[in-house]
Amino acid sequence: MQRLYDFIRRHPTGVDGFWAVFLLGLSGMTIVAGGVGRGSGERFAVVPVVIGLSVVVALRRRAPEKMLLLAIAMGVVQLVFGVRPTTANFAMLVITFTVATVGERWASRLALTCSLCAAGLSQLRWPNEEPGSWAQKGFIVVVMTVPFVLAWVLGDSMRTRRAYFDQLEERNARLEREREAQSKVAVAAERARIARELHDVVAHNVSVMVVQADGAAYVMDAAPDQARQALETISSTGRQALAEMRRLLGVLRTGDVRESGEYVPQPDVEQIEDLVDQVRQSGLAVDFKIEGTPRPLPSGVELTAYRIVQEALTNTRKHGGPNAGASVRLVYFDDGLGLLVEDDGRGAAHELYEDGGADGAGHGMIGMRERVGMVGGTLDAGPRPGGGFRISALLPLKPAD
Repeated sequence: MQRLYDFIRRHPTGVDGFWAVFLLGLSGMTIVAGGVGRGSGERFAVVPVVIGLSVVVALRRRAPEKMLLLAIAMGVVQLVFGVRPTTANFAMLVITFTVATVGERWASRLALTCSLCAAGLSQLRWPNEEPGSWAQKGFIVVVMTVPFVLAWVLGDSMRTRRAYFDQLEERNARLEREREAQSKVAVAAERARIARELHDVVAHNVSVMVVQADGAAYVMDAAPDQARQALETISSTGRQALAEMRRLLGVLRTGDVRESGEYVPQPDVEQIEDLVDQVRQSGLAVDFKIEGTPRPLPSGVELTAYRIVQEALTNTRKHGGPNAGASVRLVYFDDGLGLLVEDDGRGAAHELYEDGGADGAGHGMIGMRERVGMVGGTLDAGPRPGGGFRISALLPLKPAD
C-alpha cells in the first residue's frame, strides 16, 4: 500500500488521467444505452460536453482555474442545448474540491457560487414531471446542493491546513536562520574576547619580560644580584603568562574540562595590587590608592577593571619614556566602580590611541573601549594637561539597557 501511495503522489496527472478515462467510459456507456441525447440539440452537444468534463478531471491539478472555467462553460452548454446531467457531471464536484484546495481565491469563491446555483438551475431547466409541492422541490434542490458545498468546505479546510503547515515550515526555517546568525555572532564575539585576552596577556607580560631582560643584561657584570632578581621576575612573569594562556586555550577545547587547577581563574579587582607590585618590580614607579568601601562586583566588571589597569600600565612602559611614573586610583561608588590611571611620561602618538594606527598598532586601546562598552560603562582616554597620558573609566554595577 505504501508503494501505491508513493506512486500516486509522484504521478498526480497520470492518476487524474486514469479517472478521466474511467469517467469518459461510464458516460459513453450511458449515452450508448440511450439515457441521454433524445433531442436533436442534445444529441449534438452531449459528446463535446462529456469530453470537456473528462478533460476537466484530467487536468484539474495542472490548471485548476482554467478547468473551472471549462466546467462552467460545459454547464452553460448543457443548459442551452438541454443536455441532461450524466455521470460526467461528477467532474463539477471534483473541480469544486480542487479549486477550493489549491486554486486562487477568486476561483474558489466562483466555484462556491456556482455550486450553490447549479442545483436550482438544473431543477428549473429539467423540472420533475411528477406533481409535488414547492417545499418538496426545494428539499430536492438542497439535497443536490449539499454535496457541492461539502466538497468546497473540505477543500477549503485542506487549503487552510496546508497554509498552516507551510507557515510552520517557514517559521522553522526562519528560526533556524536566526539561530545560525546568532551562533555566528556569538562565535565572533567569543573570538574577539579571546583576542582581547591574548593581547592583554602577551602585551603586558612580554613587555615586562623584555624590560627585565634588558635590565639584567645591562647590570649582569656590575650587579649580579639585581640581574638574578630580574631573571626571577622574568621566570615568574612567564609562568603567569603561560597559566593565563592555558586558561584561554582551554576555552577552545571542547570536552576538556579540568578541575586540577591547571587553568587559573580570571583576574579580578583584588589582583590589581599584585599587578601594580609586579610593575614596580620592573622599574616603573606606581602610586596605587583605593577610595571608598571595597565590595564584591560582577565578574565582568572586575575583569574589565583589571585589564584596563594592565593595558594602561603597559602603555606607560612602552610609550612613557625614561623616568616615567604612574598612578592608579580605584574609587567605589554606590552604583559602580571608577578607574583613573595617569602617567607623567611623554605619552603615545595620537594616532595610536585614536585611530588604531596605520600599521595595526593601538589595538590595546580599541580592546579597552570594547571591554568598557560590553559592561555598559564609559571610557575617556587622551593626553593629560601638562604632559603624560590619562585613562578614566566608569564601570556600572548593572549593564545599561
